[in-house]
Amino acid sequence: MTLLPSRQRGLTLISTILLLGGIAVFVLVLLKIVPVYLDHNKVANALSALEKTAAVESKSEYEIRDSLAKRFNLNYVYDVTQDDIKITKHGGYLKVAIQYEVVKKLVGNLSILAEFNDVIEVGQK
Repeated sequence: MTLLPSRQRGLTLISTILLLGGIAVFVLVLLKIVPVYLDHNKVANALSALEKTAAVESKSEYEIRDSLAKRFNLNYVYDVTQDDIKITKHGGYLKVAIQYEVVKKLVGNLSILAEFNDVIEVGQK
């Protein structure tokens, strides 16, 4: 028996399952990645606020680390450790670099890795 093309409509069960599976994988990856980038935005904002602080190049390394730690604590940023922050000072020049990576598990032994590197420079070399 031959079906007319006008009566053949819609998706088969297998194609519907594959389509829903693809959407589910996309949503799972999205739900894991978006919070990582939102936290990175908070780190970038903390560095930007530090750069706009008056006379930041004259502050000690401890004061700068303490200021960043307070901002991270206030914004619930737990991916950046003190070891990830590198501070370079030469007279009136200050360079603060934050380089860190975040690993989020997806399913089983499959993970997502995001690497970030943010730098601010204040003053004259």
